[in-house]
Order: sequence, then structure tokens, then C-alpha cells
Amino acid sequence: MSSLSSLSSWWPFPLFSWQACVASAVAGVLLDQWLGEPRRWHPLVGFGRLAAALERRLNHGGAPLRQRLTGLAAWALMVLVPAALAALLVHAAAQLSAVLAWLLQALALYAALGARSLAQHIAPIATALAQGNLAEARQLTARIVSRDTTDADTEALARAACESALENGNDAIFGALFWFLVGGAPAVIVYRLANTLDAMWGYRTPRLMYFGWAAARLDDVLNLAPARLTALSYALLGRTAQALRCWRAQAPAWSSPNAGPVMA
Repeated sequence: MSSLSSLSSWWPFPLFSWQACVASAVAGVLLDQWLGEPRRWHPLVGFGRLAAALERRLNHGGAPLRQRLTGLAAWALMVLVPAALAALLVHAAAQLSAVLAWLLQALALYAALGARSLAQHIAPIATALAQGNLAEARQLTARIVSRDTTDADTEALARAACESALENGNDAIFGALFWFLVGGAPAVIVYRLANTLDAMWGYRTPRLMYFGWAAARLDDVLNLAPARLTALSYALLGRTAQALRCWRAQAPAWSSPNAGPVMA
């Protein structure tokens, strides 16, 4: 019991005991499996629209340093403010009821997870490919990847679907769970919102090269540990020795330091 007490005292958020955090994590995962992705009023959809509007408002070019600082300020506004509000909300809820605080944390994790949704997007592609229905497979794959699938063959579609499943397995499952167990609702909100901004702002296009620099780099930092734990999980659940060899040999070829291990 003394070791449990010492672990609870170490926990970075005093209101979030490690026992409650684990229980909330289990509840969040079960909610995701039960309810799946909200069809209406998904918080990340609304967040994405707000992020797009903010980028249009603030990103007017200029010197690279100025663009980077503007992008960093926009990132902080979009990520740190919601996380701070979540921490205050959970703190206030805990003053009323520990169960209410526990429920809010579970809901925060549920909003960040996408395991059931990922399966629902990938499985129909596999079915269409197995049936030789390229037209349907192309249409379904286009919904989950940014690349053009108009003339993609079976191998290209299968590769695109597998890569999307592997990468989103980190972003929408393992990474979210990792940060939730580290710091509860505030931490998972920081992670998932940062991940969303990277997907929107983190492109090396003329418009976003500098404005999106902070979003891309901070997402890399937040994924350093989760991506490697995800890759290790994939390896242990598959052909472990071969997976580890591919990790060592192929991961450096990816431009992203985190996509490399996960994809390889």
C-alpha cells in the first residue's frame, strides 16, 4: 500500500489519482467501442473549422520569423487554452463529486479516441479489394487519405489503407492513451488538438511552410515516445524479428521522425 501511496503523490495532477486515471481510460475505450465517432457535433470537426478560420485570419505572409511566431501563438491559443479550461473544469467537478470528475475525464478520452471509426473506415476497403471492386475501393480510400486515388491500382490502394491504419493507430489510439495516462484529460486534449493542427497546418507548402512550422515540430515532440511504443506494439503483435529489422533499416528513410518507426 505504501508504494501505491507514493505513486499517487507523484502523479502530476493531484486530483487525478492513478487509479482514477486507469479507470477513466478503460471507460473511455469502452465508450469509443460502444458509441464510435459522433456523427453530429464532433468536437474535432468544430475545432478544425475554427483552426481553418484562424489560419485564414492570421496567416498573411511576411518574414519567416514573423510567420513562425504567429503560428506558434496561434498554436498556443488553439491548444493550451482548451487544455487549461479542461483542467479547471475537472478541478471544479472534483469539488462537487469525484464521480463527476472521473466521468469528464472518460469523456475527454472518448473524444480523442478513434479506434472504432478507424476500423469502420479500413474494413470496407479490404472488402472491396477482396471482391475486386476497384471503383468502390478508390472511393473509400479517398475518404481517408489526401493522395489522388483516381487511377490507383489494387496494390496502391492496399498500401494507402495500411499506411493510414498504421499512422492513425498511433494518433487516434496509442498516442491518445499514452498522454491520457501521463496527465489525464488536459494532456490528452493537448495531444489530440496538436495532432489535428499538424494535419491542417503542418504542410510544407508555400502558404504553410513557416506558419505551420510550430504545429509540425510540436506534434513531432509530442509523438516521440508514443510513436515508438506504437511501433514496438506492432512488432510484438506481428513478426517481431522482421519488424524490428525493418524499423532499423527503413525508418530513417521517412521524412517524419515518428512516421518512420510506425510505418516500417
